[in-house]
Amino acid sequence: MKTKIFLLLVLSATLGMFVSCDNDSWLERQPKNRINDEQLWGDPELILSLLSNYYDRIPGDVFNTSADCQLDDAMFSGHNDGNWVNDFQFGGDYGRYWDYGFIRDINLAIENLAQYSTLTIEEVQQYDAELRLIRALVYFNMVKNMGGVPLVTEQLIYDGSGDVESLQVPRSKEEEVYDFIYDEIQDIKENFTKTESSNTRGNKYIALALQSRAMLYAASLAKYNNEMSTPITLPGGEVGIPASRATEYYQKSLDASTEIIESGRYSLDEDFYDLFMDKSSSEIIFAKDYSRDAEKLNGFTYDNVVRSLRTDIEGSSMVSPSLGLVESFDYLDGSEGSLKDVDANGDYIIYSSLSAIFANKDKRLEATVVYPGAQFRSKDVDIQAGVAEWNGSGYDLKTGDLGSTTDNGGKLTGLDGPVNDAQFVSNSGFYLRKLVSEDPDAGIRPTLGENWWPWFRLGEIYLNAGEAAFELGQSDAVDYINKVREVHGGFDANSLSSLTIETIQKERRVELAFEGNQRFFDLKRWRTADQVWDGDNSNPDAMVVGLYPYQITNKGSDDGKYIFVRTAPIRFKQPRFFRMANYYASIDQGVLNNNPKLVKNPFQ
Repeated sequence: MKTKIFLLLVLSATLGMFVSCDNDSWLERQPKNRINDEQLWGDPELILSLLSNYYDRIPGDVFNTSADCQLDDAMFSGHNDGNWVNDFQFGGDYGRYWDYGFIRDINLAIENLAQYSTLTIEEVQQYDAELRLIRALVYFNMVKNMGGVPLVTEQLIYDGSGDVESLQVPRSKEEEVYDFIYDEIQDIKENFTKTESSNTRGNKYIALALQSRAMLYAASLAKYNNEMSTPITLPGGEVGIPASRATEYYQKSLDASTEIIESGRYSLDEDFYDLFMDKSSSEIIFAKDYSRDAEKLNGFTYDNVVRSLRTDIEGSSMVSPSLGLVESFDYLDGSEGSLKDVDANGDYIIYSSLSAIFANKDKRLEATVVYPGAQFRSKDVDIQAGVAEWNGSGYDLKTGDLGSTTDNGGKLTGLDGPVNDAQFVSNSGFYLRKLVSEDPDAGIRPTLGENWWPWFRLGEIYLNAGEAAFELGQSDAVDYINKVREVHGGFDANSLSSLTIETIQKERRVELAFEGNQRFFDLKRWRTADQVWDGDNSNPDAMVVGLYPYQITNKGSDDGKYIFVRTAPIRFKQPRFFRMANYYASIDQGVLNNNPKLVKNPFQ
């Protein structure tokens, strides 16, 4: 017992000596499982890790199959349980985006970088510019969905007093948010000294690309909202931009576009399909990257590869492009793009090959859509709906299951359909090609796809420049549009002699199809969404129509040739219906309850 007491006294004395001699070092040691602010903001590798997370959180429908079907020229042909995508109707909350958690994270990072960083001034400016560019992108996504939103650019810290009024920031005017985006770009665009040549991290030209797009949106709203019979506005300007500002915004968009074009850093890629796949493409300004080495992959090819090329029974062929999209691509002779399936008498036109009906079309069609007679991955795509048996006065159309044959052993229905009311096979007669990889491994789990997602590319910048110049009344506007048509579409150098807004709208429809819902936001800013998606079953823009090829039998010299039949896919049951309330998404009631200074959006 005496021995134990003695040891305890010695231990206590020793511990007391240790604590009393070095009290501060003992109590104030840094945890080894945490990184403090000084460590984070003094280490470029740690800052890059944080930035990588923020770049990944930039909002947008990236490789989003459902959004492509809902908001672009397509329907859903995946699992039957997902047919809600085709039955989709725009709700009041559609497009709602209100991410102040992300804004708080970015604001905190900006403040901590300024306070704690031990890096050089040039390095601090670089990271500050990247953070503010990401914040500007977040605000752009909020304003184009919600209208004016609270502009919060620093931490909101609760003081514990019980009074939270200082944390309740009111909505800014819609124009003020666009002005903030513009001002931020002017303030940071020269500070990207470390990433001048990057297309996956912020730089001057990515900032200018955001200016080109955002200012075009603001200008369009200032013009076209005010041309409505009843403009959509709020008394405080939270929604609605004065018409007087349209010219200013168009000019700011054009200034950014021309600076990018004239820089010579980027050029239009003649291979329209490959520019989305080849990471050395000279056209991509900013992209979200994917890599097998980094174990960051996308499943878009897995979801949308042509049916006969799939390697997994659980997916594929979910996006079925519409005939309306296919017909929006004009012929190279300048004629309108409607396909010639019947003659003036309503009789089917007979074609000697499956691809003949698509001959001499805008080259962007074959890079966007897989149509009958086309190839994918150097293989013939097997698209045939059935046979058209001549009965002496007309055709009897006969179809079967995928890969089925006729009684005499001939092909009945191809391995790639189309099959009406089926899953994991085209229901429209077309497959998606754009952004679907030729790499066989891209459609296999777990390898999947490593092709990247383009946020900004030069083709859009040319279209932005053409539209802004047109709205400003400049004679060279048509040159910008013609350049895109020539390089991407295969048209003659001066295929258009003049422009209309309708021509510009069609060019954007075909050039930007399936790229981040650009068509959806274009229709919103032009204030035509309620006219295009009007809920009318007879409106081909509101409905999805297909085109089914049939091989002729029992008609002598025409045997083996083809006719094409316009078909209404059964799975697409109701037309798209965009209401006036959908121009601005509603604000969540919980957000309104927490901040009584917020005003509701129109029609909410």
